Amino acid sequence: MKLSILDQSPIVNGVTALDALESTVTLAQVAEKLGYTRYWVAEHHGMDKLASSVPEVLLTYLGMKTSKIRIGSGATLLPHYKPYKVAEIFNMLGTLFPDRIDLGIGRAPGGSAEASIALSGNFLANVKQTPELIEELLHFIYDDFPSDHMFANTKALPQPKTPPIPWILGTSPKSGELAANTSTGYCFGRFMSEHSGENIIENYKQHFIPNEYMHKPYAIVTISVICADTEEIAQRLVTEYLITRINPKKDKKQNLSSDELTMFNQYKNNMLYGTAMSVSEQIKDIFNSSPLDEIMIVTITNDYDSRQYSYELLAKSLL
Repeated sequence: MKLSILDQSPIVNGVTALDALESTVTLAQVAEKLGYTRYWVAEHHGMDKLASSVPEVLLTYLGMKTSKIRIGSGATLLPHYKPYKVAEIFNMLGTLFPDRIDLGIGRAPGGSAEASIALSGNFLANVKQTPELIEELLHFIYDDFPSDHMFANTKALPQPKTPPIPWILGTSPKSGELAANTSTGYCFGRFMSEHSGENIIENYKQHFIPNEYMHKPYAIVTISVICADTEEIAQRLVTEYLITRINPKKDKKQNLSSDELTMFNQYKNNMLYGTAMSVSEQIKDIFNSSPLDEIMIVTITNDYDSRQYSYELLAKSLL
């Protein structure tokens, strides 16, 4: 089984954004040694608990600090940007770090309405144009505009020997359909979806249109996981993290309001936690329940040591 990592660069209690980004670098290096396939960093805006607002900058640093693990964006939020600029950025990364770059594409805002307006103006109007934006981006990445297109002679330079691999990221049937129609890889965010994803992934695979760059479909599911030496420790780590996420001013589950407790249970029900053995069996069940090619793990705890240890336990069990 292939395992990968999605890192949101969380800023946990008592640390700085620099500490969070340094932890991301350290975890990427550990992931490479443990045999993880790829390491993606997220894009979030105006969130004081997440440090990764500009994944392309962080990816440059990660590329310099690692040597073989694939690195990429999870995801670049395309409605905020012009496809040409995104193509230039990822072609530059692909030139600097050959055969290692993934271009994950999303259409979520990644922050508040105010942050979206500051970034790109009318975000909702841009979201409606996402299929067209993706089509244009892929033409720039592959340098294959029709000869009569206005951008036929406009190249996104520098051009790497191997183009970045494009992926559509999403949590709904529409994202799977878009990935199938645009001949890209597909990553389903189970950790933030109401859907389990089996039917969405099956539909993606059945309707995938191959092209000269991607001959067959490839599906990843991202799940939220916390592993520890015992079930009790894992339970404590989950509880502490979720309380901090929902209301950092409270320190015990019983102090949460009824609405906060509902949110707590919703988040918890969408996570896998426990010993490496118990979690690995659950991951295997997810992997075998739909035509998956890879599992991606997102882990956040209230300290970086337990987060890294969770990934280490999982790697020993599954890799």
